[in-house]
This record gives sequence, structure tokens and C-alpha cells, in this order.
Amino acid sequence: MLLPSATPYSMSQPATQTTVLLDQLIADLRHVQQTVTQRFRPLTDQQLNRRPAPSKWSVGQCLEHLNIIGGYYLPALTHKIQQAQSRHSTPAATVKRGVVGRRLTDAMRSPVSEKTYRSPQKYAPSGSRLPRTVVDVFRRQLDDLIHLVEEGRRINLNTVRVANPVIPLLRLRATDVLEMLTVHIQRHMVQAERVLDGQETKGAGAASAAE
Repeated sequence: MLLPSATPYSMSQPATQTTVLLDQLIADLRHVQQTVTQRFRPLTDQQLNRRPAPSKWSVGQCLEHLNIIGGYYLPALTHKIQQAQSRHSTPAATVKRGVVGRRLTDAMRSPVSEKTYRSPQKYAPSGSRLPRTVVDVFRRQLDDLIHLVEEGRRINLNTVRVANPVIPLLRLRATDVLEMLTVHIQRHMVQAERVLDGQETKGAGAASAAE
């Protein structure tokens, strides 16, 4: 998941208001929902599974990859947020970002057309002919992620840690995970739209080493 000219993380960067970050994540995810409804949901099976090249992912494969990642992170986030709620955690005014989490999120921001990443096999799409239900699953996961961001307004997300599925010993702040998931989704939305528009002509369909 890297965007163009990522700025190195600095402890001197101004603090971000928690409400500002969460509001932006909600807006970004709502935009993704609109894209899915307008562009992906009407696709035929053939359009959903068309691959621009043998080494590249179809729209369906991009969505399945996101579903696999969401299948790990969403239950983990739900559990951790519920634990924080049971402890009567209260919201923090500003966001604390971890060095690793910030760098991983910045890494995802590099344009798909300029930088690709090889997804670990366990998070890669399982096949080349996917049912249209892959779109419905993704839509439900978007709903769940938006709900988790909203629930995050009620607790101190800075104190919630979530294990990384690739490196379990790496435990990221929930603020970083929510932002990273959103940017990762946006990255693969761009990739999927490029496939639809016939622009995906170089590089393999890939995901970030951050996943």
C-alpha cells in the first residue's frame, strides 16, 4: 500500500485533531461506497473478471484482496474497540501516530501506476473467476469499517493496539490501522478503475508489504 513523494515521519509534525482525522476517513470511505455502487456493482461476470494481462488483477481480484485483508482487520478492530469501551475509555483530542504506522500508510500513497507491491500469497486473490458476491462482501465490509470509525469517536484510539497480520509482533495504533486500511482501499480502487478504463498496462496487480 506507498503515494507520491511520501514525507518522512517527524515527531515535530503538528498534531491532528481526532475528529478531523475520523471525519476525513468517513468522507473517503463514503466516496468509495459511491464508486462501488456506480461502477462495480453493475458489472457483468465477464467485466468483473477481465484481467488486462496474465500478471495483473481483475476488478474482482482487487476487491477479493481487500475482502481478505478486511476479514482479518475488521474483527480484530471490533474486538479491541469493544475492549476499550468496556474499560470506559474516553476520546483523546489529538491523534498520536506511531513511526511505523505512519511510514506504512505513507508508503501506500504512491500511485499504483508508479509503484507496485507483491502481496503475500495468503492475502492474494484465490482465483481468476470470482462470483459477483465479491462486490457485496466488499460493500458490507465498507459499512463495517465506517461503523468502526464512528465507534472510534467514543474511545481513545491512541491506546488501542492491533497486531499486523504479516508481522504479528508489530502492534499498530488503531488510528494508524484505520487510516492505513482506508488508504489501502483507495489504492486498490484506483487500480480497479484503471482496469475498467483500460489504463492498467504495466506492473503486476499487487498489494503493499504493509498488509
